[in-house]
Amino acid sequence: MATTAELFEEPFVADEYIERLVWRTPGGGSRGGSESFDPKRLLEEFVNHIQELQIMDERIQRKVEKLEQQCQKEAKEFAKKVQELQKSNQVAFQHFQELDEHISYVATKVCHLGDQLEGVNTPRQRAVEAQKLMKYFNEFLDGELKSDVFTNSEKIKEAADIIQKLHLIAQELPFDRFSDVKSKIASKYHDLECQLIQEFTSAQRKGEISRMREVAAVLLHFKGYSHCVDVYIKQCQEGAYMRNDIFEDAAILCQRVNKQVGDIFSNPETVLAKLIQNIFEIKLQSFVKDQLEECRKSDAEQYLKNLYDLYTRTTNLSSKLMEFNLGTDKQTFLSKLIKSIFISYLENYIEVETGYLKSRSAMILQRYYDSKNHQKRSIATGGIQDLKERIRQRTNLGPSIDTHGETFLSQEVVVNLLQETKQAFERCHRLSDPSDLPRNAFRIFTILVEFLCIEHIDYALDTGLAGIPSSDSRNANLYFLDVVHQANTIFHLFDKQFNDHLMPLISSSPKLSECLQKKKEIIEQMEMKLDTGIDRTLNCMIGQMKHILAAEQKKTDFKPEDENNVLIQYTNACVKVCAYVRKQVEKIKNSMDGKNVDTVLMEFGVRFHRLIYEHLQQYSYSCMGGMLAICDVAEYRKCAKDFKIPLVLQLFDTLHALCNLLVVAPDNLKQVCSGEQLANLDKNILHSFVQLRADYRSARLARHFS
Repeated sequence: MATTAELFEEPFVADEYIERLVWRTPGGGSRGGSESFDPKRLLEEFVNHIQELQIMDERIQRKVEKLEQQCQKEAKEFAKKVQELQKSNQVAFQHFQELDEHISYVATKVCHLGDQLEGVNTPRQRAVEAQKLMKYFNEFLDGELKSDVFTNSEKIKEAADIIQKLHLIAQELPFDRFSDVKSKIASKYHDLECQLIQEFTSAQRKGEISRMREVAAVLLHFKGYSHCVDVYIKQCQEGAYMRNDIFEDAAILCQRVNKQVGDIFSNPETVLAKLIQNIFEIKLQSFVKDQLEECRKSDAEQYLKNLYDLYTRTTNLSSKLMEFNLGTDKQTFLSKLIKSIFISYLENYIEVETGYLKSRSAMILQRYYDSKNHQKRSIATGGIQDLKERIRQRTNLGPSIDTHGETFLSQEVVVNLLQETKQAFERCHRLSDPSDLPRNAFRIFTILVEFLCIEHIDYALDTGLAGIPSSDSRNANLYFLDVVHQANTIFHLFDKQFNDHLMPLISSSPKLSECLQKKKEIIEQMEMKLDTGIDRTLNCMIGQMKHILAAEQKKTDFKPEDENNVLIQYTNACVKVCAYVRKQVEKIKNSMDGKNVDTVLMEFGVRFHRLIYEHLQQYSYSCMGGMLAICDVAEYRKCAKDFKIPLVLQLFDTLHALCNLLVVAPDNLKQVCSGEQLANLDKNILHSFVQLRADYRSARLARHFS
């Protein structure tokens, strides 16, 4: 059985257990052992082992039953002990209840006895107190103060308590009989009050906090207590304003007093609030007045800067003071103090702000135009002016205004205007009453629109439109795209300020929709002028290309006299037109942004295609001339790839396919016309190109194409 027990080592695995048993049995192994496998012996060993396991199981089972019986017995004994303890606990609880009732009874008796003793003692104390007061009152009647409490300076606290009570009693006495004693008591009351205030002042100068607290507690019941507070406030400010920054000095002073005032006065929040009120109404108000009145009428810019700075520093000081205990509604208290200082300046703030912003903006613009030696002129717009402009564009006239390539737009001017407006928005946010903030911000916005959008951008657009030459002008300076580029850049800056500085001020007010509507109108007005200018500029570009083609393209280019000696790959006119187009494409890409680039390039590309298409229709082509035309169109198509507009490239691909009709053999015309690129074209278009062939009138060609 010992051997069997060893086989049950943890962790127990049945398969391993059998393996170990087989391995220990002689003749049970078959892998290279010294003995051969003996199944009978192994079976015998298994039978014996099973019997041993059964015996072991019976023993363990008996042991388990014995332990279970023992456990049940101990559980019954434990339950019996718990019941006995519960009974003991109930007895103890009853004793505690009886003891608690007895204690309550005794306490009630003691309280009743205390009340009886107090009822007897209080009248006695009052009688003793009244006797003492009568004694002191008699001394005032006799006119001679003999008591030690009045003659000994060290007993000033007791004397103050007595004289304060006598003063209250004297107020109730008839004046005709006790006028003399009343005046003596009042005189002594005043003398002690002055003496106590002097004591407090002296203690404050010496820094004796405990003595200050003691004297303040005595003075609390005197009429002169407020004077004691005033003395404290006055003395604690002596030497407090030694720096150049009065706001920092005030914050440090209040922080120091806040730590001290609780140790001296019984109502520290009232004393601290009175100190702060004194600082605001005397020190800060005087300082603000000196700083603002000096420049209020002479220098609006400095006045606004000083007002913003002083108001900001005052509100920052107020935020620091919010940390202190100043009573129940300290927010309202501090707001009233700030308002009392700045109310006369804030009432007409927006008038000063808008007046200064208008004059400053006008000066910035005028200084810019003066630097350009330009006198702003009134450029009329409307029906008659538009009619005149269309007539000018249709006739071979130059620009109505010669600007010499000047855009009259300046980012420096714009940055200066936006900077002034940004500062105005910041001041408006800080200095405006919350109810007036959206309305004031809108007024500033309208000034920005007037000077930046109308007086500067819109004027430059009108001037630029008037400076665009007619489409028939030669070698014209097409600078309007520069105007477009600068106007876009400027308007992005304007839009950024609108979102960053104006929107937060009006986002929750009805003025939001008004501002958005005004901005929308400005954008639409500018876009209309930009569209008109770009359209005219594109017309001028096409006109310039027409002049190049008219000057450089010869009829002999496409119908050379000697068909066998043509060496050029494309014509000179094509080279110059492509060079011009590439230059204009680059200029358009640099002048526009976003989808506007593709829109303008598409329009330019379509007009470019129409020009080349109509230009090719003017000539008659020999076989070699047709090859040159194909080479030219191939070059135009290569140029069109720079547009990166699928429609434009498709148009030139189709044109290139049409040019193949100029050189294809007559027998193959129908096959080419039915090809992928030409199959969907109108037959008249195909016919018009076939007619350009020099051999078109031959009966053979006409027969094949019909």
